[in-house]
Amino acid sequence: MNPQAPVHAADDHWLTVAHYRFRAWRGERPFWAGLFTLLGGVPIVYFPFADIRLGNVTLAMVTTSGSASLIIGILLITLGLALWFQKGIRVFAGVAAILLALVSIPLSNLGGFFIGFLTSMVGGCLALAWAPGVPVEEEPEEDGAAGAAPVDAFQGIPAPRGTETPYLTEKTAHADGGRNSAG
Repeated sequence: MNPQAPVHAADDHWLTVAHYRFRAWRGERPFWAGLFTLLGGVPIVYFPFADIRLGNVTLAMVTTSGSASLIIGILLITLGLALWFQKGIRVFAGVAAILLALVSIPLSNLGGFFIGFLTSMVGGCLALAWAPGVPVEEEPEEDGAAGAAPVDAFQGIPAPRGTETPYLTEKTAHADGGRNSAG
């Protein structure tokens, strides 16, 4: 299918239409920043409360930092969702995600064993770097009628200004608009 062709809901399968609508929704907001921030909160919440069972032996990672890990992780997950649905708070959410990721290192098992820390940092940086796109304005097509003004072929090309001297041999104090060469 041609990606530049217009999408007609009657012509395409409903999954294709849903995919195109999701792509359009995703393109209008810092989607990847929200996803990384949300995924960064999951290991920060999970690891302090995790129980690993190896045969008959249970390893519990319960620490005194459990409440701090829970608060930091839930805030990161909330910031990730907020980036998806409130694109106007991207700067606040990005700074808050970076600060929460940094605070999670000492408070939450090295930031979820650096998994949550790194993904939250990437999400916060992506939120700060994202900027909304400017819509492209379509120019009206001209038919090239006989009454149209001729187009200047050299419009964007730099040229000498009218105050500059035409010859390099003229070296006066007032040549080139007051600019004088040294020598």
